[in-house]
Amino acid sequence: MSTFILAFDQGTTSSRAIVFNKKSEVVAVAQKEFTQIFPQAGWVEHDAAEIWYTQLSVATEAVLKAGLTLRDIAAIGITNQRETTVVWNRKTGEPVYNAIVWQDKRTAAYCDTLRAAGKHVSIQERTGLILDAYFSATKLKWILDHVEGAREQAVRGELCFGTIDSWLIWKLTNGKVHATDMSNASRTMLFNIHTLEWDPWLLDLFDIPASVLPEVRSSSEVFGHTQEVLTGANIPIAGVAGDQQSALFGQMCLHPGMVKNTYGTGCFMLMNTGTKPIASKNNLITTIAWKINGTVHYALEGSVFIAGAVVQWLRDGLGIIKTSADIEALANSVADNGGVYMVPAFAGLGAPYWNQHAKGTIVGITRGTTAGHIGRAAVESIAYQTMDVLVAMEADAGVKISELRVDGGATVNNQLLQFQSDLLRTTVVRPVITETTALGAAYLAGLAVQYWKSMEEMEKYWQMDRTFHPQMADEEAQRKAAGWKQAVHATASYVTHD
Repeated sequence: MSTFILAFDQGTTSSRAIVFNKKSEVVAVAQKEFTQIFPQAGWVEHDAAEIWYTQLSVATEAVLKAGLTLRDIAAIGITNQRETTVVWNRKTGEPVYNAIVWQDKRTAAYCDTLRAAGKHVSIQERTGLILDAYFSATKLKWILDHVEGAREQAVRGELCFGTIDSWLIWKLTNGKVHATDMSNASRTMLFNIHTLEWDPWLLDLFDIPASVLPEVRSSSEVFGHTQEVLTGANIPIAGVAGDQQSALFGQMCLHPGMVKNTYGTGCFMLMNTGTKPIASKNNLITTIAWKINGTVHYALEGSVFIAGAVVQWLRDGLGIIKTSADIEALANSVADNGGVYMVPAFAGLGAPYWNQHAKGTIVGITRGTTAGHIGRAAVESIAYQTMDVLVAMEADAGVKISELRVDGGATVNNQLLQFQSDLLRTTVVRPVITETTALGAAYLAGLAVQYWKSMEEMEKYWQMDRTFHPQMADEEAQRKAAGWKQAVHATASYVTHD
């Protein structure tokens, strides 16, 4: 009897693998960072082959760390950075170009052209998405238009397009399966979230040949089996979801109205809205959460592009900390932000502003400003951006959100979570297992192979670690929020179209 689930957690800056047991406890973790490629200002790429090799090596390493063999693995679940676009040759399996990352802004001007032509309304009605360079469609079009011979190959049916989940499924099955799940498909800006099919009008608009598209499956089913890749054993690949939908599932936000926020490279807040899509009036996006047992669940989502990545920038760009873990001590070296606000619009501003031309801004600097103030402003920027999204979500849903479940790397920072609770005037709940993105993929895979019998069984394993309640006076919270709004206004007023 196979007794463990292996989750692939393929993120924006690292590939991770986690082995979970029946009680949904972490048995072993392995992680490797990979190269971030910046060919020009605003361009962000990954080497898809490097993503595959790092993911394969951490999977092997995690299983070995757990003292297991791959025959002990009941199923593999995959969760992935979303929207990042890979195009590869169907025969050779070789990418025709680097993966274009969700943060990449090279197609922003093209999006402006579509908006000026009034196409954004139909796009949002069909996909639930706000027209932005963030999503996959314009990235795929760019590759077909700019890589020599790519469009001709695509028309001949020789190329495959996929988000990272599709790329990993293809590699694991040795080219036998070209598929994605509904949660990832809903992020491409090519998928109609009402008809639940690739949309012919969108394919025509973006000039995408249907032959490049993967088959769209549910989030919890056997997609295929590994083909002599990890081992001679053919392990079922049985659960697939984009990282934020996977975290929503891993947080057991299974019922309408439940909300989670993941603090990763970016920040992503999702609310389960049940089996009917809610169209946002407050600049959020409507997305598919998952399809399980024939039923599609939808979510409202607010996307913040730069959250944990601001800490990486302090480490790698400014060099004011040596490791990401040093940020809490740096931020705590000062009593407050000293009037300094940082708006980390390194990849434009996401929800609820959707300003793809915005640039990062630091305001309120004086002669007395120290690295501590900059560090604190960076940490606080994560909480402020989350506040903006939550306010929009409450307006769309027509309810006061009383509890926010949180996960992701930055949630180890108690100061951040307390400040978050103070700003939101809401209870913030951190679970015992904060690896909820990987856990969601494990749950989806385990359900498909009957490793776990039901969602009710899985719900029993979710445990609270700590809750944070508002402690700051209302007036102070309002004053700080007003300072943030001014900083965002300053950012919006400095926009360059390059």
